[in-house]
Amino acid sequence: MPDISGKVAIVTGGGFGIGEGIALVLSECGATVVIAEVNEENGRRVEKILRQRWGRGLFIHTDVSLRCQVEIMVEKTVSEFDRLDILVNNAGANFVKPTLETKEEDWDKVINVDLRGTFLCSQAALRQMVKQKSGSIINIASVHTYATLPSAVPYASAKGGVECMTKSMAIEFGPLGIRVNAVSPGLTDTKIWQDIKQAGRDEKAVEDFWMAHIPLKRVQTPREVGNVVAFLASDESSYITGANIFTDGGMTAMLIGESRQAVATLEE
Repeated sequence: MPDISGKVAIVTGGGFGIGEGIALVLSECGATVVIAEVNEENGRRVEKILRQRWGRGLFIHTDVSLRCQVEIMVEKTVSEFDRLDILVNNAGANFVKPTLETKEEDWDKVINVDLRGTFLCSQAALRQMVKQKSGSIINIASVHTYATLPSAVPYASAKGGVECMTKSMAIEFGPLGIRVNAVSPGLTDTKIWQDIKQAGRDEKAVEDFWMAHIPLKRVQTPREVGNVVAFLASDESSYITGANIFTDGGMTAMLIGESRQAVATLEE
C-alpha cells in the first residue's frame, strides 16, 4: 500500500460512493483527508468515520461550482494543516436524457459541477501547490472519455473536457513539480449501479447484460478506485503525469461485447 503519511488531501464529493472510498483509502495510507462535500449529512458522516478510525479528518461544506466556496475550501485546509499536497476532483453530476429533450439547465448542471468544478478546484489548489513546488491532482474522469452511450451528451462532454484539462495542466505545471493525472472508472458498486439494475424489468438480466461487456465479469468497489488514486497521489508514481488510467475491468478494451445472448434476454 502506498505511503502518503504526513500529506494533506482534499477529496471533493467525498461524502459517498467513489469519493468516500477514495477518502478511506487515502486515510488508511496515512494522509489527512478533507471531505469537501455539498451534502452536509454525508460529509459529517465520513468525517466521523475518519476521525474514529485514524484520529484525523475534516469536513468542509463546498459547492464546487461556486468559486467563492472553492477558495474557502482551500483556505481552510491550508489554515488548518499548513499545506495541501493532494487534490482529488471527484464531485460530479450525471443524468441520462435524449439529446433533443436535454434542457439548457440540464447541460449547465452537469458542466458546472463536472467540468467547471474541476477547473475551479484545480486552479485554487494549484496556487498553493506552486508555492510548495509540489503536489498531485487526480481528476476522476470516466470511461466516457473513451467510448460513450446515447443520451449522455452533457456527461460525456464534461468528462472529455476533464481529460483534456488534465493533459494541459500536466504540461503546464510539470516543470514546477506538480503532477496532474486522471482516473476513469467503469461500473462501480455505488447507488448509481443499484439504480441501473433496478431500472430494468429484470434486475438479473440487466446485470448479465453489463457483465457481458466486462472481461473481469464483475463491478468494481469504490476502494479499488481509491487504490489507484492513492498510487497516483504517492511518490511511487513520481514519473507519471498527464495520464488517464482506466479502472473498468477491461470494458473499454473490448471491440464487441459478448452481448447477443444478453440482449436477447433483455428483449424477452
